Amino acid sequence: MSTPHVVVVMGVAGTGKTTIGPLLADALGVPYAEGDDFHPPANIAKMSAGTPLEDDDRWPWLEAIGRWAHGRAGLGGVVSSSALKRAYRDRLRNEAPDAVFLHLTGDRPLIERRMAERKGHFMPTALLDSQFATLQPLQEDEAGVAVDVSGTPEEITGRAVAALRRLAN
Repeated sequence: MSTPHVVVVMGVAGTGKTTIGPLLADALGVPYAEGDDFHPPANIAKMSAGTPLEDDDRWPWLEAIGRWAHGRAGLGGVVSSSALKRAYRDRLRNEAPDAVFLHLTGDRPLIERRMAERKGHFMPTALLDSQFATLQPLQEDEAGVAVDVSGTPEEITGRAVAALRRLAN
């Protein structure tokens, strides 16, 4: 399946955006961009210290992701971004109006376990509560789908591809 859309893989920390994003991009035959790579060093330092980002920290990061997505318009691509609030997704859509969102969802115990198991990531599990508190799921007027993150990465990717196909029809 190929898509001219850019798919933004969203969700709280630990849902597997960095794992599923590249698998989804491979399945769709498009490039992948890691959203964390768009963070300025000050944001990474804050999160590494266990300090949640504020909206003023996020705007330049979201705009950078949006510019990448805009550059892929009509070509397709996959990029990760937590995109937890509607306002963040709106900011991304300001740059890339045709972006489609893939919301990776899961229950808190599963996500916390996955976060505890990962190595070398700057986002500590202590910030998970703030992530869930901030999360505003996709609304009916937003182009996107939600996919549960239970199972293997391959199973999750398969569900994501199927959901995106249904969305395209």
